Amino acid sequence: MTRVEIIDTTFRDAHQSLIATRLQTEDMLPIAEKMDRIGFYSMEVWGGATFDVCIRYLNEDPWERLRLLREHIRKTKLQMLLRGQNVVGYRHYPDDVVEKFVELAHRNGIDIFRVFDALNDVRNMEVAIRKAKEVGAEVQGAIAYTTGKVFTTEYYLKKVEELLALDVDVITIKDMAGLLTPWKAYELVSEIKENYGVPVDVHTHSTTGMAVATYLKAVEAGADYINTAISPLAFGTAQPGIQTIWHALPEAIGTHLDRELIHEVSRYLKRLLDEKYSGMLSKEALMVNPYVLRYQVPGGMYSNLIAQLKEMRALDKLDEVLNEIPRVREDLGWPPLVTPTSQIVGTQAVLNVLFGRYERITEEVKNYIRGLYGRPPAGINPELKRRVLGEEEPIGVRPGELLEPRLEKCRRELEELGYLEKEEDVLTYCLFPQVAKEFFEARKRGRKGPRVPSGVQRFKLHINGVEFEVGVEGVDLSALKYLPQISSGATVPAQVQASPSAPAPTQTQVAAPGPASTTPITPTTVPATPSAAPGGEGVVTAPMPGKILRILVNEGEKVKTGQGLLVLEAMKMENEIPSPKDGVIKKILVKEGDTVDTGQALVELA
Repeated sequence: MTRVEIIDTTFRDAHQSLIATRLQTEDMLPIAEKMDRIGFYSMEVWGGATFDVCIRYLNEDPWERLRLLREHIRKTKLQMLLRGQNVVGYRHYPDDVVEKFVELAHRNGIDIFRVFDALNDVRNMEVAIRKAKEVGAEVQGAIAYTTGKVFTTEYYLKKVEELLALDVDVITIKDMAGLLTPWKAYELVSEIKENYGVPVDVHTHSTTGMAVATYLKAVEAGADYINTAISPLAFGTAQPGIQTIWHALPEAIGTHLDRELIHEVSRYLKRLLDEKYSGMLSKEALMVNPYVLRYQVPGGMYSNLIAQLKEMRALDKLDEVLNEIPRVREDLGWPPLVTPTSQIVGTQAVLNVLFGRYERITEEVKNYIRGLYGRPPAGINPELKRRVLGEEEPIGVRPGELLEPRLEKCRRELEELGYLEKEEDVLTYCLFPQVAKEFFEARKRGRKGPRVPSGVQRFKLHINGVEFEVGVEGVDLSALKYLPQISSGATVPAQVQASPSAPAPTQTQVAAPGPASTTPITPTTVPATPSAAPGGEGVVTAPMPGKILRILVNEGEKVKTGQGLLVLEAMKMENEIPSPKDGVIKKILVKEGDTVDTGQALVELA
């Protein structure tokens, strides 16, 4: 058995999978130099959801995180996960944004770019790969691994050929849900090595319990790299722990890793999880979940579904949503479930269950069917396609070709807002304009620490020795003098809501629902329009919690049934709220940027 190199994921995928990406930079830096001396081939420290979470929840500049890690990690290569034309976001961005992002990421410390596309549409990876090669970085061309009738060995080998035509350095098999069986890993790695002789990296998750065996067979077949994390921030929905892997593969791992340093880091992580993040590490995230093999729902997507359904007061619908996900996936041409298609499919499945099949279709699903995310692996359900496109045909070109350059426009807007401090700010604003403005405003005012919504007063709550930061919205905190002394077992008022730094909602283990139905797309009797608020008929309410992104109408304007009134960002997707009837906009009850709850009044119609 030949030696295999180890790519460590502790600072990125591990905590993204287990504690909702909430590991803060201040908790990485004390062990960064020790990690640097362990002997890993590279450390994945950036990309994926880390960028979004930094500015949305942690009030951290992701570029500053990267610079600080580079200062402390001098010997080991740093790598990031890049979503091709999606960069680190949930939609496609123009080529100039993609190119500038790659350039600045490399300048700030990224040595290796692992580039993938959620649809395995290699066209969507071209710009990022070409730019990464141009700046002198190492490029891993990643194939999103999934299963289904179209995903044969021949399918994957064709994708390898397309990536090698772009001159990638390494082929990565990216198994985001833990679906890669040991024997399939052996077959794929063997075929790639035998046919193309290129270095192969295997990346999997422990969600289904197969990961250690999968790595064993992958290394037997000649894999050059595998991805691990340092326990206790390992296993479950993350990667296997290196402490276990070196016993499972002693000849392949060899003796070049400093095991004592790994033990020191492990002890530090255990203290950190016990003292600061224990409320975020649910037991379900660490348990083997065989149901993933049926529904192919990655761990992060599964936990997000639970959190979203809780917010919508619909957790009792979880089994129905899990049944609906494969149906939506088949309707959409079998996209692999990885960001952003996991959000697109998951959100549509939730809406189908709550409001009737495709009675409410997200803007992202419409754009997906239009071809604006790329070419699906298989054909889209013709009936659904007609419902969205009518007689039109999806676009046939690379989607990025249709997007106007955005970089200079973002720069001008940021300058006008008075937020531009450095070149990287322009990229942050291009990628997440609304969230970036809130982050830049907090930075301008010198606010530190994790963010909470505007209007929320913060205080700290200690339960069983664990500190939580919570806030009270719409209540005068001075009238609640007893709250700072709340201890375990005390009753917390209903108005108290956890801030983004508080623990994520606990996951719930579910029994395996029955087989997914394959009935055609037909509406159900569930009402498909927003309900009227207690204030009276004609008041359109929020169907789910979210943020008001855009208001599409004005007071006094006449509207038709089904016309979009506003756009609500929920579950990381944009949802257009339609008018339930013909009428006139009597009053708009929210403004752009407002956070709303389920049932909150949005617009009053006359």
